Amino acid sequence: MIEVREVKTKKEQKEFLNYPLKLYKGNPFFVPPLYMDEKKVFKKNFVYNDTCEHVYFNAYKDGVMVGRISGILQKASNEIRNEKRVRFTKFDSINDKEVAHKLFDAVESWAKSKGMDTVHGPLSFSDFEREGLLIEGFDQLSTFETQYNYEYYKDLIEDCGYVKEVDWQERKLFRPQQVDERIERISKKMLKRYNLHLAKGKNAKDFLNRYGDKFFDIVDETYKDIYGTVPFTPAMKKLMIANFKLIISVKHVAVIVDENDKVVCFGLCFPSLARALQKSGGKLTPAALFRVLHAVKHPKVLDLALIGVLPEYENKGIASYFIYELQRMMVEDNIEYCETNLNLDDNLAIINMWKNFDNVLHKRRRAFVKKLD
Repeated sequence: MIEVREVKTKKEQKEFLNYPLKLYKGNPFFVPPLYMDEKKVFKKNFVYNDTCEHVYFNAYKDGVMVGRISGILQKASNEIRNEKRVRFTKFDSINDKEVAHKLFDAVESWAKSKGMDTVHGPLSFSDFEREGLLIEGFDQLSTFETQYNYEYYKDLIEDCGYVKEVDWQERKLFRPQQVDERIERISKKMLKRYNLHLAKGKNAKDFLNRYGDKFFDIVDETYKDIYGTVPFTPAMKKLMIANFKLIISVKHVAVIVDENDKVVCFGLCFPSLARALQKSGGKLTPAALFRVLHAVKHPKVLDLALIGVLPEYENKGIASYFIYELQRMMVEDNIEYCETNLNLDDNLAIINMWKNFDNVLHKRRRAFVKKLD
């Protein structure tokens, strides 16, 4: 017998958080999120409580937990897009269609109780949490920013009546032998032409204190029409900047400002934390913290986190400078490759940038949608 229960007790919360760690135990490609971040969703002061409603369900078969799922009513997204949607996220399950159906039924019933007419996902509270279901690349190590899932998830979700809405692609960009002199020459001429220069900072903390808020101003402007994005509230910005301070290095940041120190373009790379967090199940034990700090100081792989360009500079060749800086970072630090993380299939402006690198498309992700009766 399968029973689905809304998560309410501390015991059920712990089961919800620990389930994927058990399901993927020993899987060499799964990378857990930070456990302390996952726990925050059950706090009364959770940063997204002002703009979202959310619910959590556990599934049990003969008393043993066999699945989980969460539903999110992202009010800001619905208001902007004039939609009545609920997002599903954190879906994990054994390969059992009955379990999947009962979990999705629970989220869909909750969505209807809120007056919503559509469920889609996997999407989280904002574009800065894990999103998209892996549909290709099951033999590839996940990044810290993305979620791994088993291949059978797609069949379970489709069997529940969901169809493709959008796809993302992820690429590995390999280190060039040397920086492309042509791109370096073009990018430097571009800076001179528009009276721009590269921003400087003493360290990560100083850099983020000076430019952190400005990053998100650009993100709000340039990402506003991107699938699943929502505007950043002051609390969300504060949280993201605090998280960035733990893992960002000024060596792996490219920020271009004008003569008034206004940010017009930026690219942020994070050192890959995948291997550092695998052994500890996402918990920052002393050993895990040591591995994280080592990865920050001596990265072998970089994750591309954010790229933003003000609209008025989009057609002025400014992206060439980010390409140059990324090549320089990789060559000087002997980086093996960079992971692009998620790029929408139709985001050709970004995808075309990667032609300047030897690259391989090694993962694809999908968001699904279902209209409720």
